[in-house]
Amino acid sequence: MITSKPEKRMSIFEPAPALWASRMLSIYRIVAGLVFVTAGTTILFGFPPSPVPMPPIPPMSQLWIGGVLEMVGGLFITIGFLTRPVAFLLAGEMAVAYFQFHVPQSFFPTTNMGVPAVLYCFFYLYLVLAGGGVWSVDTVIRRRKTDVHNGARP
Repeated sequence: MITSKPEKRMSIFEPAPALWASRMLSIYRIVAGLVFVTAGTTILFGFPPSPVPMPPIPPMSQLWIGGVLEMVGGLFITIGFLTRPVAFLLAGEMAVAYFQFHVPQSFFPTTNMGVPAVLYCFFYLYLVLAGGGVWSVDTVIRRRKTDVHNGARP
């Protein structure tokens, strides 16, 4: 007689299995990274077009540097490469953006248009601790290093 393991159903009261949580972290990281890239390309290249007219941004200005950080950092976040240090840098960028550009209008994110900056800041702080998830370049690199140290061929 063949017996199979009983299916374990997901519960709303227990966390999801670690593998699924890591996969969802990867999906969230990828989507947020891609959206962040478009914030940078809007600043640097005007694409996608901004809902408000933007003058040309002079190179090496604070806004231009922010655009470069958003485009390049967003690409790194999207692929999950150097996730923790890049996320730390981008969390700082978002904190500066919030306090420098949004707080002078009002402290409250819902009234000063700063909701994205606050959410990105805390999402990136989470990535500093959580890493990039199972579907990331960082995970591939870690696995290869582990395989080499354990005597397996890459």
